[in-house]
Amino acid sequence: MIYGWLSIAAFFAAYAMTAWLLRHSRVSRIVDRPNSRSSHSVPTPRGGGLSIVAVTIAGAVLLCSMGKLAPVPAAALVLGGLCVAAVGFWDDVRSAPIAVRMSVHIGAALLAVYCLGGASTFRIGGFVFDLGAAGSMLTVLAIVWTLNLYNFMDGIDGLAASEAVFVLLGGAGLALILGGASPVEVAAPLIAGAACLGFLMWNWPPASIFMGDVGSGFLGYAIAVFAIESSRSGTVNIYAWLILGGVFLVDATLTLLRRLLRGERVYQAHRTHGYQWMARRWGSHWRVTAAVIFVNVVWLLPCAALAVKSASQAPWICALALAPLGAAALWSGSGRPE
Repeated sequence: MIYGWLSIAAFFAAYAMTAWLLRHSRVSRIVDRPNSRSSHSVPTPRGGGLSIVAVTIAGAVLLCSMGKLAPVPAAALVLGGLCVAAVGFWDDVRSAPIAVRMSVHIGAALLAVYCLGGASTFRIGGFVFDLGAAGSMLTVLAIVWTLNLYNFMDGIDGLAASEAVFVLLGGAGLALILGGASPVEVAAPLIAGAACLGFLMWNWPPASIFMGDVGSGFLGYAIAVFAIESSRSGTVNIYAWLILGGVFLVDATLTLLRRLLRGERVYQAHRTHGYQWMARRWGSHWRVTAAVIFVNVVWLLPCAALAVKSASQAPWICALALAPLGAAALWSGSGRPE
């Protein structure tokens, strides 16, 4: 019961802090001004994701002090997450050099792998492959990509926040219902998901405030930490987490690959993700965000549940779940040049 009350408190705390940040951003002029690569048309305050960071970190520290969150995963989430959020906030206020951002991202990923361990083995059906040290390096790359893809996908109103609510609460729910986890084991992602929901109240289309890099990078990192920890404990395997985040994973990865093949500078801002093409085609952020929520709930959540129940078949279930998303991403225009 206490974790339910903590989640409710996290929701209201994030809601109130986002309201405060909205007023502060207007006064301090931390505003995202539209340009040729923007998906919005009016200047909008940014950096609102700081509320998600503050509430999630405070929740993790509180749980750790109560003995409800082990120090090792708490250290990975708090220390690495604060570093990622700090460089993200720097980028929101005053553009941070790409070398600095990537150095911090890699450092945070190394910290997470040091605390939680890497993917030492890789299982497909009845076959188990021993990756050794390469597994740790692959895990570092996966964490760096996850936090960056979340930044790339935070481009229209409500999309990144609603996706975080779905992935975090969906992962926690699967762990509780199907994975045999206790409420203690899912308390941290529940608090993070509730904080995202509180922020979403201000970010739902038409958004009053944007998440900014401070929030998107932190969420990508936090989700990666939660996924590694739950797969390590055996409650929700990594394939189920990949399914839950499938929309973001497929659109961002396909867009990156197509831009790389054209020789473009992939770190430069652009408007060629599938969700951005759809927002322009439909003339609505709300319709795109609602469509993603629909796909998440109707298709991806049942597939993720099946991957948890049938762990030995999880790789094939993951491939089946993501294949239609790949086709949809190509149809929508992921990575197509303007």
